[in-house]
Amino acid sequence: MNSTREQSRDHPAGREVVVALTGCSTQDARTVFDVLRRSFDSDRPESDSPRQAEGPRPTVWMATVDVSEARAVAEPAHLSAPVMVDAQGGYWAVERLRQQLTGAFAVRVVGTAAGDQEEEVRLRLESH
Repeated sequence: MNSTREQSRDHPAGREVVVALTGCSTQDARTVFDVLRRSFDSDRPESDSPRQAEGPRPTVWMATVDVSEARAVAEPAHLSAPVMVDAQGGYWAVERLRQQLTGAFAVRVVGTAAGDQEEEVRLRLESH
């Protein structure tokens, strides 16, 4: 019998990961999203560049990526400071996203929340 983790990659929703960035510069957000766009299909077009929101609230940049096919091996990318990434999706999909990011950044898992069908993982990205 297949486990829930194995079955999730066969279901369309099991291939998508919602990615959220906050507390970083617009350039660093752009760098992370560029790596994701080169690697996977994304709901954000290349022309969509992160912008800082006005006001006292923190800015959160989000994208949804389909990790079913990696288009390219991620090459090292430079960040000016560490970036925290929250990734939410099926177990297989989140792990695939994390593995792809390791080609571009030093990636450390700093927190997880597990559910029956999906998980949320907080990653800390730094330049290699």
